[in-house]
Amino acid sequence: MSESITLHSHKGGPNPWKVVMVLEELGLKYNTIFVDANTGEHKKGPYTALNPNGRMPTLVDHSNNDFTIWESGAIVLYLIGKYDTTHKISFPDFDSTAIANQYLMFQMSGQGPYFGQAAWFMHFHSEKLPSAVERYVAEIHRILGVLDGILADKEYLVGGKASYADLSFIPWNWAFGFFGEHVAGWEEKYPNFTAWNTRLNERAAVKKTKADKAAVN
Repeated sequence: MSESITLHSHKGGPNPWKVVMVLEELGLKYNTIFVDANTGEHKKGPYTALNPNGRMPTLVDHSNNDFTIWESGAIVLYLIGKYDTTHKISFPDFDSTAIANQYLMFQMSGQGPYFGQAAWFMHFHSEKLPSAVERYVAEIHRILGVLDGILADKEYLVGGKASYADLSFIPWNWAFGFFGEHVAGWEEKYPNFTAWNTRLNERAAVKKTKADKAAVN
């Protein structure tokens, strides 16, 4: 059977790998095309015909009349809504789904942007701005503290099982190496978060995604 989904991805950026985890968890066949941001490929045609925002990822579902969708969170919701019919990583009831979506939005509005800005000002910005680094490191710790508190009395965010909400955080968690001494000792400081992160990283789909990412970087 040929791949019915094409994922336009980025080798290093965490957000596309969030989608890969869901594809792997659901056992969907897909083909990956890596878009070269270094050459500006993502900011011009033909890619912008698929995604006018010029970011990755973008997904094209060939089994659904080449249905095209971008923004990683929206892609995740599309995949679980259309293909997770047995609710392996989603939920059959409205309330649990609403709470899972709450955490997905928290990842997208909180963890992703703040972790990303911390990495940018630490490693890529053209000038050193200690105040910016301080601000975003503080946000990293705030996010970790929020999650640690939420996970104080449970193993997963919603419904007692690993879901798309939990998985959405993992690719940015892999970025802790970017933050070095700024997050030193996070395992001990946030034990509930650490245990949760460890459980998720032991999943077969997460291991495969991590290995696939390492293979192209």
